[in-house]
Parts: sequence; C-alpha cells; structure tokens
Amino acid sequence: MTLATNTLRPALRAFLQEDLGATGDASRAAYVDRPITARIIAKQAGVLAGQTLPPVLMALLDPAVTYRPVVSDGDLVTPGTVVGHLSGSASVLLAGERTLLNLMQRMSGIATATHAAVDALNDPQIGILDTRKTAPGLRLFDKYAVQCGGGVNHRMGLYDAVMLKDNHWRLMTDLPTALCRLTHAVGPTKRIEVEVETPAELAVAIACRVEMILIDNQSPDTVRRWCAQIPSDLRRQMTIEASGGIVPATLPTYARTGVDYLSLGYLTNSVQALDLSLEFD
Repeated sequence: MTLATNTLRPALRAFLQEDLGATGDASRAAYVDRPITARIIAKQAGVLAGQTLPPVLMALLDPAVTYRPVVSDGDLVTPGTVVGHLSGSASVLLAGERTLLNLMQRMSGIATATHAAVDALNDPQIGILDTRKTAPGLRLFDKYAVQCGGGVNHRMGLYDAVMLKDNHWRLMTDLPTALCRLTHAVGPTKRIEVEVETPAELAVAIACRVEMILIDNQSPDTVRRWCAQIPSDLRRQMTIEASGGIVPATLPTYARTGVDYLSLGYLTNSVQALDLSLEFD
C-alpha cells in the first residue's frame, strides 16, 4: 500500500477544513506574517510514519511551501531526531501545524506499536496483521502505518474480502450452502475467510476446505492443537490466522503455534501517539 497524492488530498482537505472553518486561523491578526523555516522533531523514541503528508497537506494551503524529509517512513527515531524541514510563510505553517502533527503522531504511534509487536513475537514465520478496528476516516493512514512498522495489511473493508464471523454463523443455514452462495455472488477472485471458535466449527471449516481460517479467542495451546488437526495436504493450501485478546504481554506465547498470522486490534484502536513537534528555526 502507498499513500498516493490524489488519494490523500480529499481527506487532508477535509481535515484542514475541520480545524480552520470558514474564517481561518483567528490568531493571524496577532503577528506580522513572514517567510520562515521550521523543523519537525521527534520527542520520543519510536518508528516514524507519515512522511508523505507534509508536502501534500501544506500545498493545499500554499503550493509555495517546501518540505525536505531527513528520515524515511519505517525508520527508528530517538528524542531530538529531526524528521524534516519546512519552508514557507509563518501563517501557513501555523495553519497546518496541528492537523499535520495529529496525523503523523498517530501514524508513528501505530508504526511503533507494530514494530514492538513484531519484536515481541520473535517468530519470522508469523506475520502481524491489522484489523478493521480503525478510526473512521483514518483507515488508509492507519493501515499504511502498520506497514511502516513491519506489519501486514488485512482486508481494507467489507468490500475486498469476505470474513464469516460468529454472527454470520447464527444467520447461515450451514457453511457449505453459504460458501456456495458466496462464491456465486462474489466470484472466485475474492478470498473467503471463516472464523471458528469451537471444535465443531473448526471441523466444518476443514471439511469445506476453506481458503483461510481465523481461530478466534483461543489460548496458544488450543491454537497449536487446532492447527495440528488440519490435514497436511490442506494445510499447504490454507492460511491460518489467530486473533482475540492478544496483548503485548501474551504475544510471545503465540510464537511457533503453527499459524501464519496474528491479527491485533490494539494496533489501531488503542493508539498511543508518538510525540512530535514543529519548531520554528
């Protein structure tokens, strides 16, 4: 996934409008505007994400603003690291400062948490996945940040892949019939994943030879045991994911359980922003 400029502009324009309203920065009358340079500085150690944003966001306010990045997305930063240099009129930099920092701080916090999860798991055979537990309007930014931290993106939304969860089980007559209807409705190119929470559901998913199984809310020992129950010929064609209640402290216990991925909702729904600041030279 990349953050394309034409995709970013509408979202960033809306975010700026939320802050500036119809009349703009009310503090503008307090000072004489002039050209100025500024730095974005990391105040905490972590993983940076969001270097695509400054030039696009500031250009929406004034195309004359320039941005020179010093580090790249995915790089580790320490307190005092200069992330990049801005040049433009003081009024423009002040108008865009908060919106820009809010986004980059959130994204860098997600990237940092993802990097920490990869390190804590310490199993290169298992990828760290994000989820749809993102803030409305920020999913593109959140998921890109997960990539910056070394994670892998799950589906973007309900439209690009199918996941049959616990509530779907309650609505379905049976899984084989549901899979038949789905395949006919969405075609063969969309991946279908089935969430299982009981041995009976696991057995049905295996019998139906689904493409992807999500083992939800199970202990590491149960995950390991259920993975071992999948026939070896089917296992080579199937992707296994585990999720549910996995937190940083328990991540290492899921290493070498036999799954391909762990999905972690906390990466994007419990974000601790990385402290960044914009300081005039």
